[in-house]
Amino acid sequence: MTPSPDLNALPLPQLYSALSSSGTIDALLRIARDEDLGDAGDITTTACFDEASRNQSVQARIIARRDCIAAGLATLDDLNRVFGSGVDIEAHIEDGHPVRSGACMAHLTGPRQTILTMERTALNLIGRLSGIATLTRKFVDRVRAEAPGSATRILDTRKTTPGLRLLEKYAVRCGGGWSHRIGLHDAILIKDNHIAGIPPQQFGEFVRQAAARARGARMPNFVEVEVDNLDQLKALLALEKGVVDIILLDNMDPATVEKAVRMRDATQSRPLLEASGGITIENIGEMARTGIDRISIGALTHQATSIDCALDFPS
Repeated sequence: MTPSPDLNALPLPQLYSALSSSGTIDALLRIARDEDLGDAGDITTTACFDEASRNQSVQARIIARRDCIAAGLATLDDLNRVFGSGVDIEAHIEDGHPVRSGACMAHLTGPRQTILTMERTALNLIGRLSGIATLTRKFVDRVRAEAPGSATRILDTRKTTPGLRLLEKYAVRCGGGWSHRIGLHDAILIKDNHIAGIPPQQFGEFVRQAAARARGARMPNFVEVEVDNLDQLKALLALEKGVVDIILLDNMDPATVEKAVRMRDATQSRPLLEASGGITIENIGEMARTGIDRISIGALTHQATSIDCALDFPS
């Protein structure tokens, strides 16, 4: 048994392909199409144009209406296929790159019917994902500015929009962040609700046995354990090397996190340390200066504001 491939090691085009291979993104796009078209299709376009005009080849541009980091342009080819194909798509910017307000993100040429029908779904996805990428880049840039030389990685969480997780995690990567586990299926994260009722003196042994069962059943990408205090951290640091890969420090202030890093550095096991909870753009620099390895931030996905994008037909 081997762990799943490390998605964080893939460049963005390969990452999108890997995420698409499960069929989940295709299913999402089909649901998005069906909720818009229903049983009757695009009755507005049908009412406005005769068949010849609907099938006429036209040109349109996707325009960013504010500065942002692009994300979601990789979905356009799949959207084109799901909505009926026939549209030639030329991206003018790559996912992960900055876009200035008013800039053309992509040029579309094809049947008027197809372009008008897929317009809102395309703009919704690109706007949502670009918003996540833009917010992620703000956190990444703040760490670089306030903790120069820091190796701290910014990660997402599972606090994602149901059905949109793969694309939202892709957007975090576009912004310069890193993906945590994709879901419950690829890595172990033992949290407070898993250990509720376990006596403190049995905590370390409980984790040891759970990690052994997990690795015996299917090799997870990593075994991570959440701790609420330094006593729990001490119990995990006393375990032999390799039992726990990552320890999550939940809702600890920078002073406590710095103490936790020193405790870890004094041991032989040296698991990675991750901070989470209460992290904001205002305090992330201070947190990164503690020497923490990873900072996971649910706000990257659940507090991001969509970027306003538009589809323009040249006059």
